[in-house]
Amino acid sequence: MGADRLPGIVLRDHVQEVPLDHDAPDGERIAVYGREVVAAGREREELPWLVYLQGGPGCPAPRPLGRESWLARALDDYRVLLLDQRGTGRSAPANRQTLALRGGPDAQAAYLAHFRADAIVRDAEHFRGRLAGDGTPWSVLGQSFGGFCTVAYLSRAPEGLREALVTGGLPGIDASADDVYRAAYPRVARKNAAHYARYPQDVAAVRDIAEHLCTREVRLPGGGTLTVEAFQALGLMLGSGNGSHVLHHLVADAWVQGTAGRELGDAFLEAVQGHLSYAATPLFAVLHEAIYGQRSVDPGPTGWAAQRVRDGLTAHPEFAVRTALDGTGPLYFTGEMMYPWMFDTDPALRPLKETAQALAERTDWPDLYDAGRLAANEVPAAAAVYFDDMYVDTAQSLRTAERIRGLRVWVTNEWEHDGLRVSEGAVLDRLIRTVRGEV
Repeated sequence: MGADRLPGIVLRDHVQEVPLDHDAPDGERIAVYGREVVAAGREREELPWLVYLQGGPGCPAPRPLGRESWLARALDDYRVLLLDQRGTGRSAPANRQTLALRGGPDAQAAYLAHFRADAIVRDAEHFRGRLAGDGTPWSVLGQSFGGFCTVAYLSRAPEGLREALVTGGLPGIDASADDVYRAAYPRVARKNAAHYARYPQDVAAVRDIAEHLCTREVRLPGGGTLTVEAFQALGLMLGSGNGSHVLHHLVADAWVQGTAGRELGDAFLEAVQGHLSYAATPLFAVLHEAIYGQRSVDPGPTGWAAQRVRDGLTAHPEFAVRTALDGTGPLYFTGEMMYPWMFDTDPALRPLKETAQALAERTDWPDLYDAGRLAANEVPAAAAVYFDDMYVDTAQSLRTAERIRGLRVWVTNEWEHDGLRVSEGAVLDRLIRTVRGEV
């Protein structure tokens, strides 16, 4: 297969046919794609492999444009495989168009039940056997949900790993979906409080937009509906390094004067659509709560845990639209929470509403992590835990770290959850030096 040359790097495509259900290897097979990246001029060198597992779920691996970001540091030492996790990118992409070919909602849900971390690990092992060789372990770098997959890798196939690196992605291995969201809302509340302390003028600006959305229907350019709850979902960006600033500028530029008077401007609505649409990553919404399902933790359904916890929330009334607007204080934005109404307001998700409901009702999810194997771990491992990470609970991460033998943890508030991407290789360099015992 031919190679593509970009500034400072050489890319090569790899496709592997793998079982849809790894426990039924003679059944249906799907194509999984990975992109090999090597530093220009080092194509023929015998470099160790590093497989990168992206955050998500449901997000493809990055498409590099050159020797940039964390990849620049990785290519000093490794030949990198950017793996499109099944259902994303070029790996049997799953969306409203492709899933319709599989039949009704129950059939689609049964298919997507095979798209969690356990299957992703076994897909990676197929690639390792082909690229590195069955007897040659490789390194893994997991960001966010990719870190969840890395802990699943240590649980299921540690013999395949030379070393394991995790950034912002140590899961609570015995946390249910309800546990995850009960811990999440206070973290999101803290991010909101910090945002409004930074930009106190946004209290009135956000309330103004929310009151407007409560009294009329507002359509986004792509056909979605901007409800006040959807507006609150812009808080997803508050967990990134510059997200508070982006949100402030977005809110500040919301209004224009039209023929009918003051209205939300097209530029604002277009920008909001870019933040809220799941057209490019529908599995992020469809599978989000399913990634926490484990029969040994909770054999019942995840059942829209984020909505259920929010409905019972009393500690932070700022999340409740009418309660907040009837007072004088701020209305809080929500975070990385998936709600049933999203499958009504987003055109990319509407056809998947019943599929998402079937997954929410599914019970007896197989376990993803093996506490015994983690306690006996022999793979050199290092993890960056971001202090008060909005997306992954720090306390749950640190409890997991204590249960993985030999894992070295770096807790930092220098970076937010996107530290790997924005630190120009500094986060990855620290992890590499940590796992090698240099720091």
